[in-house]
Parts: sequence; structure tokens; C-alpha cells
Amino acid sequence: MVTKHGTYIDCFAGPQESTETTNWAAKLVVELRPQWLRHIYLFEQIPQQVARIREMLKTQPRVPLGRKLRDIRIVPGDVNAELPRFLNQHPLRSREAAFCLLDQRTFECDWATVEAVARHKKTGTKIELFYFLANGWLERALAATKDLARLNAWWGGNTWTRLRGMSSHDRGVVMADRLREAFGYQSVVPWAIYDRMGGSRIMYFMIHATDHPDAPGLMARAYAKAVEPIETQSEIQSVISGIRDPSTSDK
Repeated sequence: MVTKHGTYIDCFAGPQESTETTNWAAKLVVELRPQWLRHIYLFEQIPQQVARIREMLKTQPRVPLGRKLRDIRIVPGDVNAELPRFLNQHPLRSREAAFCLLDQRTFECDWATVEAVARHKKTGTKIELFYFLANGWLERALAATKDLARLNAWWGGNTWTRLRGMSSHDRGVVMADRLREAFGYQSVVPWAIYDRMGGSRIMYFMIHATDHPDAPGLMARAYAKAVEPIETQSEIQSVISGIRDPSTSDK
């Protein structure tokens, strides 16, 4: 809404729940008015979810005669294979804002996929990332997953073992640091999402990575409206302060 143009990439575009409607990210983006996001690319592997996306798009109002059509595409298949291929075949314009939602449940998004998105644009600002890091069930999921190749692909190596026993806050900071150090984003902040309004258990982090100077402030204001401030947010704010002035923080 701020940029008044742009591309939106949703890597797991189906609704999270079988009955979910109001919190379905892809649907919310498609229904944004004015329709300033001109390019919307929806990736989904599960056939039933692909069908739900198609049905959702059918319910959208027809474009009035004479108005430019938006470029909305559904890309079925494993996003880890399809997204890098798609970007190679459909390079994004360097001056157009681009946003990528990586809202995996736990280990579905390969690090190589994150890298393909982060490194795609060679000039201008990088594609802005919204990366979901599971936290509330991460310890249990790490212990239960016997497929080490899947974990290595998710983390981009075998050092994911360091996450075991970490505090919730430290996990968010570690992933934010990785995104900043690996891809050079100017601002990377792990925003905590809780089990309930006013709760204290961090279910996951939405890690926001951006090069745009105004984006961190916009995100902070949006987050403040959506999540009731609690003590943990003072820790998050210290991370933001360290990003803005690295000389004042060792985080």
C-alpha cells in the first residue's frame, strides 16, 4: 500500500487451516484495494490447496473493461524447485518493490530457496522477506525428525543442532543474524508472535528482512497495533537499536 506498485510472492499460498478465511494471506493480498500490487505469484504443492486457491480467485470481481489486468499466477509444485526456476524465467524488475512471504510450518523451506530469493535482484533493493521461524514446537520437531537431509536442507548445513536448548529469544536473533550476514540486508528483525493476545509463549518469529530505509519503522508501527506489548518486546527493540547503530550493540 505504501509503494503503490510491486510484486508479491507467496511460497506456501494455501490457507493454513481447512476452514480459515479471514487470516488467509494470499486472499488478503488479492483483495487489497486499490490493486497496486500488479504481480502476484502463488506457490503451492498440495493439490487440494491449489484447488482452493483457484476457487478463491474465481470469486474475485471481474476487471472492468479498459482496466489493466493484474498478473496473478498459481505455480503448483514444490516451492523449493519451482521458485528458483520461476525467478530465472521471469526476472523481476530492479526498481519494482517485491515482497516474499515464506510462511512455512516448520522445516519446509530450504535455505537454498531463501538464497534464490534474496540474491535474485542484482540492482536496487533486494526482495523483502517475511520468513517464519517455528519456535513453540521447534525443540520437539528437531527431536522427532529423523530425516537429517531435510533438516540440513532447511538450515543450509548441519549446524542446526545449535538451536537445541536455546532460549526463544536467542533463536530469533540467530536466524536474523544469519539472514543479515549471508545476504547483506540492511535491517533484519525477528518479530515475536505469541500463542494468544497478551500471552508470553512465542509460537514463532516473523523475521522481516529489508533494504528499504522506511520499512523497519512501518513494520514496527504495524506490529505494535497487532500484538499487545509485553516484556519480551523490549528485547526485540534492543535488536532494532543495534541494527540502526551497530556501535551501540553487540547483537
